[in-house]
Amino acid sequence: MSEHDAKDPFGMSKNFAIPENMRAAAEAGFEQARKAFENFVAAAQKTASTFEDQTTSAQVNAKELGAKAISYAEANIKSSLDYAESLVKAKDMTEILRLHSEHVQRQMRALTEQATEIGQAVTKAAMDVAKPKS
Repeated sequence: MSEHDAKDPFGMSKNFAIPENMRAAAEAGFEQARKAFENFVAAAQKTASTFEDQTTSAQVNAKELGAKAISYAEANIKSSLDYAESLVKAKDMTEILRLHSEHVQRQMRALTEQATEIGQAVTKAAMDVAKPKS
């Protein structure tokens, strides 16, 4: 058996050479796979960054909404305490009915304004979260 006829354990000739066109195709496939992987990683990083930006925006908006809600609660409680105090000082039933009517009207205006502001803030927050970050 000559040196050219040497075989490996699988029965393949040890002088077996991969044809150039097969090597070129394999290299091209590998490069395509590498580029696809790099594109995938870049897209994943962009998605993670966008999610992080949206989460931060949502947290900021949630904090603002929470502060607004606490402020409204404080104002409403103060208004109720002021109303209760005025009732205690009322001289007769006519004054109590007038104070009650005034209080209900003030509270309805305040609650309408508060609901409008909260609605606007929620809409803004939703738009901020949904807005694509560059």
